Amino acid sequence: MTTDLPAPGVFRRLAAIVYDCFLLFAILFVASLIPALLLSPEIMSNDAANNSVVHELNSPLQGSLYRFYLVSLIFIFYGWFWRKSGQTLGMQAWRIKLESSSGDQPSWSQCLIRLVVAIPSLGLAGLGYWWIWLDRDGLAWHDRASNTRLRSIPKAAKK
Repeated sequence: MTTDLPAPGVFRRLAAIVYDCFLLFAILFVASLIPALLLSPEIMSNDAANNSVVHELNSPLQGSLYRFYLVSLIFIFYGWFWRKSGQTLGMQAWRIKLESSSGDQPSWSQCLIRLVVAIPSLGLAGLGYWWIWLDRDGLAWHDRASNTRLRSIPKAAKK
């Protein structure tokens, strides 16, 4: 348990998000490329480059099913990291760890609530993050909603 460690500040949290966005972008790019290649055979043909403009090609990657696919991948990305070790790669780089308020690993439902509430928390000009400065426990909106908290991990002592 790391409940005695301090909560990270807003800027460390946002820096970890930026790190994670780079990795998540790459994952979503590959995840979009695979069905695009499988569902659009004209992309692979030589005639497509000569006879069509790229924006005129049929795009199978539209609609609710595709959006659900991408949102599911985002949830799996964060949920897997949070459930496995309490840290995404960005959180590891910035020495931040997620735990439930009891100090255990967060549950899948806590991960889902955290992710759903984090979207407006960041999307409303970051108000959910700036709230950390007003909250007595240093918690963001999604921390409160999901009954989780972030903790700063101290640097390891050099030998």
